Amino acid sequence: VQLQASGGGLVQAGGSLRLSCAASGTTSRTDVMAWYRQAPGKSREYVASTVNYSDTNYADTVKGRFTISRDNNINTVYLQMNSLKPEDTAVYYCKATRRSGVVYWGQGTQVTVSS
Repeated sequence: VQLQASGGGLVQAGGSLRLSCAASGTTSRTDVMAWYRQAPGKSREYVASTVNYSDTNYADTVKGRFTISRDNNINTVYLQMNSLKPEDTAVYYCKATRRSGVVYWGQGTQVTVSS
């Protein structure tokens, strides 16, 4: 499985962006699809995840502002980011975890939020 993340960019505080992660190859609704982010000088951190069609989880820092969703018909996971803050600035990565435990990472997309 290869993951291609896109949709990042520069946005003012309070604005919105939608990230996409397109998966090539065979995927399953039981794959845990997640978004992580890494800010300069910091460790990569969990943002949100989804499994099956409706199970979602979020980091406390983004809860209520970000929404993760997936379209299994086109093997794509989205991250809708609203009310963006400068502290959301980071490279965002998508991750797929198979039930077997095998993990795949995308290449990352830069999100910059100006104050």
